[in-house]
Amino acid sequence: MGKKKNPAKKFGREFREFITKGNVISLAIGVIIGGAFQAVVNSAVNDVFLPIIGVFTRGVDFSKAYLDLTYMRNPSLDPLATAKAAQDAGHVVVSYGTLLTAAINFLIIGLVVFAIVKSITSVGDAGKKVTRKKKAEPEKKPAPTTKECPFCCSEIAFKATRCPNCTSELPEKEKAEEEPGEESNA
Repeated sequence: MGKKKNPAKKFGREFREFITKGNVISLAIGVIIGGAFQAVVNSAVNDVFLPIIGVFTRGVDFSKAYLDLTYMRNPSLDPLATAKAAQDAGHVVVSYGTLLTAAINFLIIGLVVFAIVKSITSVGDAGKKVTRKKKAEPEKKPAPTTKECPFCCSEIAFKATRCPNCTSELPEKEKAEEEPGEESNA
């Protein structure tokens, strides 16, 4: 009879392999850094941007804005001061101010995250440019040591005066420059 594997041991081994993979560890680090990043973004929004917006809106708190639909249908009712009071009185309330505040917060958070990511990216790109500049310097090519025989097209030493393959006498440098012009005129 075959030996049965213990399912608990198999599960433990698979879990250990899963946890030790790089993806899980990277994800855990990302979550931790994301939590810290969230604290920075929330502070920037609540402590910097919302007070500035409050100056322009003259301190109006949009989150308390609401629409009492019950009062709109029956204007003889007394208007209630807050959405909470209207809800407690059994009125149908649309709290559009909460949505408006959430939308403003979303735009501000998006702007802050964009600015932070853009600055981090530009710092990273600056480092890459320095590396590229070092690599972009052209290397000096060494002087050629060989040339091609104009008769048999084999590779020969640059200073050779006779081809070792076809034994043709190679033209001198001045003659070699004149010959192509003469061939094209012929």
